[in-house]
Amino acid sequence: MARGNQTSTFEFLLWGLSEKPQQQHILFLVFLWMYLVTVAGNLLIVLAISTDVRLHTPMYFFLATLSCVDILFTSTTVPKALVNIHTQSRTISYAGCLVQLYFFLTFGDMDIFLLATMAYDRFVAICHPLHYRMIMSFQRCSLLVTACWTLTTVVAMTHTFLIFRLSFCSQKVIPDFFCDLGPLMKIACSETRINELVLLFLGGAVILIPFLLILMSYIRIVSAILRVPSAQGRRKAFSTCGSHLSVVALFFGTVIRAYLCPSSSSSNSVVEDTAAAVMYTVVTPLLNPFIYSLRNKDMKGALVRILKGKVSFSWAQGLLQRK
Repeated sequence: MARGNQTSTFEFLLWGLSEKPQQQHILFLVFLWMYLVTVAGNLLIVLAISTDVRLHTPMYFFLATLSCVDILFTSTTVPKALVNIHTQSRTISYAGCLVQLYFFLTFGDMDIFLLATMAYDRFVAICHPLHYRMIMSFQRCSLLVTACWTLTTVVAMTHTFLIFRLSFCSQKVIPDFFCDLGPLMKIACSETRINELVLLFLGGAVILIPFLLILMSYIRIVSAILRVPSAQGRRKAFSTCGSHLSVVALFFGTVIRAYLCPSSSSSNSVVEDTAAAVMYTVVTPLLNPFIYSLRNKDMKGALVRILKGKVSFSWAQGLLQRK
């Protein structure tokens, strides 16, 4: 099919979350609940950090950014899946599919880079505490986040352009509940070797390099914590780092399974791939607010004050103090 026709009338069909009609109503309610809790929980994290001057530190600056990205990340896929379940329609336009793919890659890669940046922040805080404020200045934090956004935009644009070059023929059913690289390459009727090579090398670098940097940071962190003479100090450091490691393990485990482990086109493999996609697109953004707040005394205090209505919008004041 010519690309001009694809952009105007071509549509894909999404496999969805389940083919069983009796499960559609339950899936709709479950995913609607998860999406609303994800958005509300992450918004509370952002509100708590923005209104409590004691949380105006690099660690919470990155956490607030991560919460914003998680809202955008899950909003890229879940609302469309909910609409399809509710209307019993699985269609998505060619242009809509490419737009969804671009933003999904952008926010997904941003999650990866932010987790690596947060690991670096914890490394500096624990291994170089005397130089922490100088190293992690407001300007440095802003530069790191800007660099993350720039890298994710370039990577997302590269993959989206390579998918745009492909042709799609009669088989239009995407074996997933949203548009992603692997499923789209499976149904292409043109040569996908370049796409596969770019996904292997560029995608592998985007996933594995931050993952290895996180591991190296935490090896150094654990080594430094074990040398702390105070048992209370060790517990506090492990508690702060433990929440971050929980998110890293859950997110990277499912992402590596989805992108770096080959899968077949069998129905069982499609189900496994969909389950992995649900974990890193829906479950991880849902759990992040609970993991970071329930294991953090400062966050719990800020959230309690918000729920009691005791907030003061001093975010601008905090930023000026950081400068």
